[in-house]
Formats: sequence, structure tokens, C-alpha cells
Amino acid sequence: MEAPSMPSERPGRIMSGEMAEQPAVLRRILEEGAPRIREVASAIAARSPRFVLLAARGTSDNAALYTKYLLEIRLGLPCGLTSMSTTTAYGARPDLTDVLVITVSQSGGSPDLVASAKAAREAGAITLAVTNNPDSPLAAVSEFHIDILAGQEKALPATKTYTASLLSLYLLVEGLRGGDGTAAKVLPELAALVLSRQDEVRQLASRYRFAERMVITSRGYGYPTAKEAALKLMETSYIPALSYSGADLLHGPLAMVDNISPVIAVVTDGKGGEALQPVLDRLRGRGADLVVIGPQSQVDAASAGFVLPTDGVPEELQPILEILPLQLLAYEVTIARGQDPDAPRALAKVTETR
Repeated sequence: MEAPSMPSERPGRIMSGEMAEQPAVLRRILEEGAPRIREVASAIAARSPRFVLLAARGTSDNAALYTKYLLEIRLGLPCGLTSMSTTTAYGARPDLTDVLVITVSQSGGSPDLVASAKAAREAGAITLAVTNNPDSPLAAVSEFHIDILAGQEKALPATKTYTASLLSLYLLVEGLRGGDGTAAKVLPELAALVLSRQDEVRQLASRYRFAERMVITSRGYGYPTAKEAALKLMETSYIPALSYSGADLLHGPLAMVDNISPVIAVVTDGKGGEALQPVLDRLRGRGADLVVIGPQSQVDAASAGFVLPTDGVPEELQPILEILPLQLLAYEVTIARGQDPDAPRALAKVTETR
């Protein structure tokens, strides 16, 4: 007689556990990582970089975009997102003297990121690696390194490393401008509060179980959140999720939105949310199924939504909270569709691009 087969482990167990770790990770960064980040920021500030280039892939690319907003708004430093193929494929060698090049990577192992950072240092750049692996090749070739202290991440969809990257990069920018980052101390408690409301997100997920496509939009600091949310939905549930700046949405893609099109708007409580208002009005005018992630007043004016605890939280820190219900949404939609968010098809934890 055959032995009875053991029941398989619960789908999404790893991703769920790592999402739940985020308040503790944020607290660890504030208590243990902040002093080192201040040291790195002080050393870089003394070099007076003339502008900044950011290099990353995937989820880390969205963290880099968030950093671009921080650096340009908070420091007035011009920033660009690099096209690594100009170096790795075409062999370009621009003069990067006195340029700060920040490379963001969870693993620090992708060959194109390592090669790009190495070439940047050889071209005169101040190079900083931001990773979850201090022993990575990327950390080794860079002049400076920040460890985001997220702990090993086993689930293929990155969750805790994303919020850890955002907070670490926020503290870096605060250090560059001589700030102490104390405004971030509220984040661990607020993150725990948001994550405790998973039942609310499960109800939202029922709207998207049979969705054929989704549109996610925002402006300002919320735009990287929209891009990261779209990535999480696509890699876990396989729903085509299109992310747009609200301004870009009005320049053509709005035509595809109708009264059965699900749209998620990330409405930051601040200037980004104010800039998004004309877009929200147009979406409501087209009868879109509009779900808002943001403050109570914005959720009340939408079809549905998730109210974020934004009172007293600076606009530049809200993305760390905004992504949490959207991570939960990707998880819940995937479970509802009978799939396992821990094991998206065709994906590997370390993606080796060149």
C-alpha cells in the first residue's frame, strides 16, 4: 500500500511571512542601520557631487525612482536613471568625475549592475551600492556600501527588501542634507497597523479575481509605488497591470479606460495627490471602477479604497506605507486565482542580466 501523500505547504506562506516582517525590518534600520547610513552620507556630502545617477533593475528600479524624487526635491540635485547597456553592451565611457552613482540591488549579484558600477568608479564616479548582501560583488566594486538589513528574503516577489530600500535611501538623502531622519520613527508602528488590516484588502481583492487588465496611477512620490504595485501584480497573479504617471495617463492611455476598467490610484497626501486630482476627476467622468489608496477624503470619493494613516506623516515617507496594502493585494488576488505567490512561473530570485 502506498504511503499517504503529505499535504503541500500553504501557498504564499513565505511571501506572507516576509510581508509581516516589515515593521521589524524598518525598526532595525532605524535603530541599527541609521548610524552607518549617516557616516556614508557625511563622507559623500564632503565630496560635493555635482549630480547623481541611479542604476537598478526590477523592484530596485522602483526604489531608485523614489530616490530620484527625494534627491531632486529635497536636495535640488539633478538625477538620472542610467541605461546600463550603454556601458555593458556599447562600451561607452562617459566622464563621471564628481558624479554620485548609486546602484540599488537586493542581491548585488547581477553582472550588468556590477560591471556598470565598476566602470563608473573607473570613470571617476563616487560609487555607492545599496544592497541586502554586504558580501556581494556589487558591494565589493563600489567605494561605499549600505546594508538595508532586511534579512534573507526567500519569496520570489520582493516585499521587505523594497520597503527596507526605501527607508535606507530616505535616511541617506536626509544625511546628505544634514537631517537626522527622525520623522521616520513613526513608520514601524504605522506599518504594523496597515498590515493588520489584511481582511480589508481581501475584500478589495475580490474585485480583481477575474480582471483581464489593471491600470495603476499616481503622481510625485506615489508614482514609484504605482510602478512597484503593477510589478507585484504581474509577477504573482499574471494580470497585465499598466502603471502610469497621472500626467502620462491623460496623454493617450486614458482612452482605454471605460466603466469596466479597474483603476487603482495611489493618492499621496500632499502635493503629489493635489496634482493627481484632475486625473481622478477624468477617471470618475469615464465611469472607471476607481479604487484609491490614500487619505480618508480621497477614498470617500472613489468606488472603494484603503485608507492610509497619513496624518503627520511627511509626503516623502508615505510611499513606505502606500506599498503595503498593494503588496497584500497582489498576494490576495493571486491566492483567489488559485496560484502560489511564492513561486511565480519563469522567475528566479537573482536575475543575471548583462
